[in-house]
Amino acid sequence: MFDFKFQPDTYFSEETTSVLLIRISYPESTWGEQISIYAHQGQGKITYEAVDFYGNEYLLFPSSSFEPLTFDDAVYLVEGMQLHPEQEESNMQLILDGVPEAESAFYPEMERYFAEKRKNFGLD
Repeated sequence: MFDFKFQPDTYFSEETTSVLLIRISYPESTWGEQISIYAHQGQGKITYEAVDFYGNEYLLFPSSSFEPLTFDDAVYLVEGMQLHPEQEESNMQLILDGVPEAESAFYPEMERYFAEKRKNFGLD
């Protein structure tokens, strides 16, 4: 069973205000896309940003928070990620095809969660 209420104390140290939060890959996507989700600290809150090789813009839910996300919210951040509506007309929506593989230094159960989900969908 997963601890969906797990919440890291912080993402940041005294020296860092930006961290790689979650690394995602979509093996079934047309391009085998890799997306990195970063957390940035500033003005009293944490903002989240997804970055890929092509410079696409993604919508994240939530896009910000005042404290680190619970594991449940971090999973929702990955699963609810969407390509920005202005890019939906292109073939770029194929990037988010399939169930991703994901890993995070802040959420130790992230990799196993998505590995089990992929297995349940017959992808591994």
